[in-house]
Amino acid sequence: MQNRLHSAPRRATCERVPSTALTFSSRDEHRAWLATQSALPRGFRVGTTRFDFMPKEAPKPAKMTLTLIALDRPTPDFAAMFTKNAFPGAPVIVGRQRLGEPVLGAIIINNKISNVCAPGGVETSERVCAETARLLGLPTTAVLPSSTGVIGWGLPAGDIIAHLPKAAGALASGSIMPAAAGIVTTDLYPKVRGAVVGAGRIVGIAKGAGMIEPNMATMLVYILTDLAVPRDTLRALLTKAVNTSFNLISIDSDTSTSDTVALVSSGLVPCEDLAAFEAALTVVCRDLAEDVVRNGEGVRHVIRVQVKNAASPTLACALGKAIVNAPLFKCAVAGNDPNVGRLVQAIGKHVGAHAAGTDLSKLRASIGGIEIFAGGAFRLNPEKETALVAHLKQAELYVSQPTAEGAFVPPVDYPPHERCVEIEVDLNDGSSEATIFGGDLTHEYVSENADYRS
Repeated sequence: MQNRLHSAPRRATCERVPSTALTFSSRDEHRAWLATQSALPRGFRVGTTRFDFMPKEAPKPAKMTLTLIALDRPTPDFAAMFTKNAFPGAPVIVGRQRLGEPVLGAIIINNKISNVCAPGGVETSERVCAETARLLGLPTTAVLPSSTGVIGWGLPAGDIIAHLPKAAGALASGSIMPAAAGIVTTDLYPKVRGAVVGAGRIVGIAKGAGMIEPNMATMLVYILTDLAVPRDTLRALLTKAVNTSFNLISIDSDTSTSDTVALVSSGLVPCEDLAAFEAALTVVCRDLAEDVVRNGEGVRHVIRVQVKNAASPTLACALGKAIVNAPLFKCAVAGNDPNVGRLVQAIGKHVGAHAAGTDLSKLRASIGGIEIFAGGAFRLNPEKETALVAHLKQAELYVSQPTAEGAFVPPVDYPPHERCVEIEVDLNDGSSEATIFGGDLTHEYVSENADYRS
């Protein structure tokens, strides 16, 4: 795969073909590739279980998966970052407290219900942690909780506790794939990325499809390594990696109440090259971030926006976000319609509201390498229009077709390719740049979110 967000890490091996874009012809082919990424680092085991329950807020049958990530022995070397949403979920509240604890021994994750602002939510999270700790012989404070799913509903604590022994009994080393599959909600497929650094390795999994414009973290991400990196260093490196990966994506401009990214080291392999570890960690985070966008709810086109020569990094990032979050432009991309006026409108709107002193007379903009704006005027002709349509169609992940019932459902549950709608905006007004990833706005997105709880 062509690493669009970054160059290959120094003295680190990412388990992928660096010069070839990945393509998959079937679900089985994609799952087979995921398996090549999924080897667990030493010192970790994962286990899952799935059960039926009845949400008390909406009494109709539902299913929940519990995913348990356990260390062979507790570690002092762990890091985590959480959402800045002012209504954080109970697991985020508990997780922030866990950062001050001496060790971490396990992570317990449930999908279907996010445990956000539910009555007694913190107490319920702690109760689940306590039972997990009892089963694993850990102190309660050594268990980190995570929840994802419907906001506002309470966790079925009794059902979870009754099924925790099955998750603990399923714990096994070898592959992280059961955990990658267990944490999903509306995701079409699991997301796994791995890297080898010296004698050790890093593996990461991510959950996320909608309510995504991360602020300090992303949906749910768990990164495991057996390389011995001290706690303070892990936390500093995670902050840097998140700010150059997950914080540079947006699917729908909404910041989740449950955003969490955790990085845990079992410490079983000496880390002989910290720079190589940092580079590989950044690769894993950036690849997972792009995977999250490509698997966004209803996303048919991934949009890659490179803002160049801006007056500041803040402006470069914010302008890129403004483009990928512009509803009319996103709709145009979804329809393979190169309505470039909507792109320029989004640029002008942001600059006029937030960077009014910016000189746009030198701005140049292109889509798919085709110049569409320069010197304050559009540069369009019929040949360019045809080429722009072809570029949009080439980047399309699937063709939208309604079902017999009139619903719009993605027809594939794997990523056929990794091509993007390529947009470049050169402000010629400084030396800062940013690359932002986003998605289009489709019938499938609206259908998914209109029926999310049904």
